[in-house]
Amino acid sequence: MKITAIIPARYASTRFPGKALADIGGRPMIQHVYERACKASLVSRVIVATDDTRIADAIRLIGGEAVMTSTSHETGTDRLAEVAHSLDTDIIVNVQGDEPLISPEMIDQAIEPFLHDPALKMGTLKTRIKCLHDFLSPNVVKVVTGADGCALYFSRSPLPFFRDKWQDLKDESFANGKLLCYKHVGLYVYRRDFLLEYAAMPPTFLEISEKLEQLRAIENGIRIRVIETEFESIGVDTPDDLAKAQERYRIVTQ
Repeated sequence: MKITAIIPARYASTRFPGKALADIGGRPMIQHVYERACKASLVSRVIVATDDTRIADAIRLIGGEAVMTSTSHETGTDRLAEVAHSLDTDIIVNVQGDEPLISPEMIDQAIEPFLHDPALKMGTLKTRIKCLHDFLSPNVVKVVTGADGCALYFSRSPLPFFRDKWQDLKDESFANGKLLCYKHVGLYVYRRDFLLEYAAMPPTFLEISEKLEQLRAIENGIRIRVIETEFESIGVDTPDDLAKAQERYRIVTQ
């Protein structure tokens, strides 16, 4: 089975322009993501898909592979699909370009179910929510899954709603498994043929409402396998996030 990781990265980020090249420990963020993706044991090829020559040059400078894509893509999935059209591969992993501390093990964990379930078309990750702030924050996407391990729904709202405990929720409510709720980790695995179908589907009502692209698959009846991971990463959407990632990197490399 051929497995390719694609890292979509654009320069003109709305909230943090140029973040892909932001410095973390003397290297641009996109280099950190690329090098960590290369360490995933199940991935045979890693490609950075970008619309900016500065990002492509940063990857090529270290001997990596970068592909130039259209500047008109509205989503990372669209950028993935453009590259996937010309790839000879079975599985495509969407590794977010703003996750500089992603663990290679996380990538392998998301891929693993595809090695055993030929009917599976799409997969992703979840991790335990451990504080009230994350549970309530619309910037932390929550996910609930069914008995088969597949997603029932993703939302920016608190999910599930603990009706009998709502007024008493505190940070300690989430400690030691007292309340089991999960945040979504934005890493996706697709069968190549499904990715091309998925990118061609029109946006759906819930997707537009929540601004969560994965709901397009849910609304079209697609099973999304969700694997729990104990690893956590830091998504960099703002300069404040970058400062957190820089500090975490400093700590783990001491």
